[in-house]
Amino acid sequence: QVQLVESGGGLVQAGGSLSLSCAATGRTFSSGVMGMGWFRQAPGKEREFVAAISWSGGSPYYTDSVKGRFTISRDNAKNTLYLRMNSLNPEDTAVYYCASTYYGGSVQLAARYQHWGQGTQVTVSS
Repeated sequence: QVQLVESGGGLVQAGGSLSLSCAATGRTFSSGVMGMGWFRQAPGKEREFVAAISWSGGSPYYTDSVKGRFTISRDNAKNTLYLRMNSLNPEDTAVYYCASTYYGGSVQLAARYQHWGQGTQVTVSS
């Protein structure tokens, strides 16, 4: 089955940047993966959709709060998903999770994703 491992989290000051990576095992296309996304979860809050992108291409999709600041991308040859985060603020502090889905719709819903990584902590100081 698909396995995902996130990396790149850390502590940054407000206004700074971080780049997250998500390494996926196997052939995501042949395994039926249609898309991948990033979610985040802050203490005491529900898991929140951040961004998603289809494995075959297409336009990425972002939640409003990160548009213009975050960029999702993927390298199919390396089976790796990325999230470039710029202009970070304390509200971005959360554990960030990579996920994959066999479905092509409702990308903002966590329930639509079948495989999840363990998460990587992103902390933005004031």
